[in-house]
Amino acid sequence: MKVKKIKSRKIYLNAFYALCLIMFGWWLNNRMAPKNDGWVMPTPSVQVQGLKQQDVAAKKKYIAQVEAINSVDVIPQVSGYIEQILFQNGAEVKKGDVLFIIEQRRYKDNLKAASATRKQLAADYKRLTSLHEKKFISDKEIEAAESALKNAEAAEDLAKLNLEYTEVKSPIDGVISKALVTVGNLVNQGTHTLARIVQERPVRIVFSVTDKERSVFMDKLNQAQDVFVDIELPNGEIQTQTAQNLFFGNEVNADTATIPVYLDALNDNKLLVPGNYVDIYMRFTSKQMALLVPQMALAEDINGTYVMTIKKVGDEYIAEQKYIKLGDVIDDWQIVLSGLNTDDKVVVQGLQNVRANAPVLPIDIDNGK
Repeated sequence: MKVKKIKSRKIYLNAFYALCLIMFGWWLNNRMAPKNDGWVMPTPSVQVQGLKQQDVAAKKKYIAQVEAINSVDVIPQVSGYIEQILFQNGAEVKKGDVLFIIEQRRYKDNLKAASATRKQLAADYKRLTSLHEKKFISDKEIEAAESALKNAEAAEDLAKLNLEYTEVKSPIDGVISKALVTVGNLVNQGTHTLARIVQERPVRIVFSVTDKERSVFMDKLNQAQDVFVDIELPNGEIQTQTAQNLFFGNEVNADTATIPVYLDALNDNKLLVPGNYVDIYMRFTSKQMALLVPQMALAEDINGTYVMTIKKVGDEYIAEQKYIKLGDVIDDWQIVLSGLNTDDKVVVQGLQNVRANAPVLPIDIDNGK
């Protein structure tokens, strides 16, 4: 009987200890738990971004090269020493501008001598004509005098032309290269290149299409009133214009099975330089502007695709859920067919912390505010 009393006492002690532990745990939990003295969940901060409008008309990208419509090597038409260079290297020149002067004294002397000879022969011919009328000289003699006068007149004209050629003029409008000779150099007629002039406005764009693409291209050309080309300039700017003087090459390249396509570009800002490669986008309709939303702003539930926008109510911003209809994907954006306005701002970061009609603290990543 004594053993049973000891065991009963041990059971009571264990139960007592367990009860103490439970009470201590309850006390500790109440001690450490935060007191609800008006504490509420803080307003979530979210990043928002505006929508963008973009031309989404169907277009085809090509890699193209810029060519000069006109280019010319400046070559002297007379021989002699370069006396003057009258342009700045790399400058724009106009048709008719004097670029070089080749020694003129020799050609002036030649013209003076040719003019004196022509005057003398003209006087002789006049005198011989009077004698011929009186039958003092034969027809053969007057014909020889007339022939000599014509030769003298031709020599004078040539001397005048050669003197004009001592002023080497620009045959076109364009940008001139550096001078390829310096003052004092002897240049020979038709053999030396003095400089090169390249037309920069307008320029020609050339790209290639396959023979199959050419057929499709021509069908669209026949149906379209205008063909538009978007040219991506070296600075990233997109220049849009109506394609001018568009035409195809006259044969297919046997190695690449393609045919060249040519069109002219105005190049008013002179950012297109002959020889450059550029990306162009061809389209057969005018611009088709659409509203685009960042894909990272999109969310879905059983009712469809939605975004969270923000609106200002009093002094705070409220999240608003909007269901939208979407079109094609363009890079990281998607076309919005309905449901949003151009001035809407959508949540792109922190969407999981946002509830409809609840306040938010927006950070506009478009302007950093």
